Amino acid sequence: MSTKITKSDIVDRIASKLDMTKVQVLSVVNEVFDTVSENVAQGSKVSIAGFGIFESKSRQARKGRNPKTGEEITIEASVTPIFKAGESFKNRVTSKSE
Repeated sequence: MSTKITKSDIVDRIASKLDMTKVQVLSVVNEVFDTVSENVAQGSKVSIAGFGIFESKSRQARKGRNPKTGEEITIEASVTPIFKAGESFKNRVTSKSE
């Protein structure tokens, strides 16, 4: 069973826990997300202890197949963001599923 949590939900939870206004928390949350995405876009690794590592990965051009026609195609090289969960995060998630 999965539940969708939005940025607004995150802001509401933090605001109530820290006794801050939603506007203040939204500003901080936006700055964190902007800082992470900006640095990853520039090729830096962003490591948040206990949570994980955000980074980008280069993919080389490669051959693929069109699933409809079976025709061979060339998939262009690309850069994509990736996330590697930290040990604490992994442990928290796996203990919830048991």
